[in-house]
Amino acid sequence: MSEVPLQYDRLDYTPLPKSVTLARHRAHRLLAEWGHPELAADTALLVSELGGNAVLHGCLRDRLFRVELTLTERVVRIAVSDPKGELRPNLREATEDDMFGRGLLIVSQIADRWGVHELTVGKAVWCELDVVRQQHSHGPFHADQLTPVVP
Repeated sequence: MSEVPLQYDRLDYTPLPKSVTLARHRAHRLLAEWGHPELAADTALLVSELGGNAVLHGCLRDRLFRVELTLTERVVRIAVSDPKGELRPNLREATEDDMFGRGLLIVSQIADRWGVHELTVGKAVWCELDVVRQQHSHGPFHADQLTPVVP
């Protein structure tokens, strides 16, 4: 991304599930404050999925993971970095009975682009949402379309 950032936020988190919740709420609040409440739910969901993956698969004891949010005129970029560069995320299809394995599938369906880049130590998994949303070729799906399932 070579555009000039209009807004930027970076925060390091301890590798605990509660940190993912905190990161998700922070992302939602920031997008609303930055004037893009229509992107807040999708951004929060993407932060949650990438942050959850970092905690489950990419963190080492006593090593933090980082969430960065960047807003430009064209995109919101989310990058989550963790210390395990040797573990590359892969898109897979979970079976009906799998409890895990859908995170990157969700990311690929909501984000306009996503990828991974290596860091000196670890990796960063990133995704982007276009500020002006286009309909995905696989259909328009956004987090605010989700309805809670009540048992």
